[in-house]
Amino acid sequence: MQTTRKITPFLWFEKDAEEAVEFYRSVFDRAEVTNTTRYQEGWPGPTGEVMTQTLVIAGQEFVVLNGGPQPSLQFSPAISFVVSCENQEEVDRLWERLSDGGRPDQCGWVTDRYGVTWQVVPRVLDEMLMDPDPVKADRVMKAMLTMTKLEIKPLADAYNQA
Repeated sequence: MQTTRKITPFLWFEKDAEEAVEFYRSVFDRAEVTNTTRYQEGWPGPTGEVMTQTLVIAGQEFVVLNGGPQPSLQFSPAISFVVSCENQEEVDRLWERLSDGGRPDQCGWVTDRYGVTWQVVPRVLDEMLMDPDPVKADRVMKAMLTMTKLEIKPLADAYNQA
């Protein structure tokens, strides 16, 4: 039985939704298209072209739309998607793929070639930042603020510093 989510991110692309979906499928191991709707005669898009696709990445649904140009509907880092990574290898792989043609930013943030912003974060970072010892958490925060792509070893070194 398939469950319906209450909230599903909906991403408006001018014309590259299908291309973006294929890109995300190549980036993430567990990504699949579960639905495609095409524009029909009389609809506000080119007949036969993809209107929407439902993309599932690691269990999270996204709906993408080829909605045409709307200057007021641009992606912004004000909304981003956090990707929680198990290890440095996963951080490195996702960072490399998402930043290819995109724009890396501070603290693990990267805006991909389609303008969607992601945070590629090692899962252990949350544990270190939530440590009850504020001195440890502060050292980790300061180390993180010097990074673009997040590196687990320097974060752990800051955390474990005597």
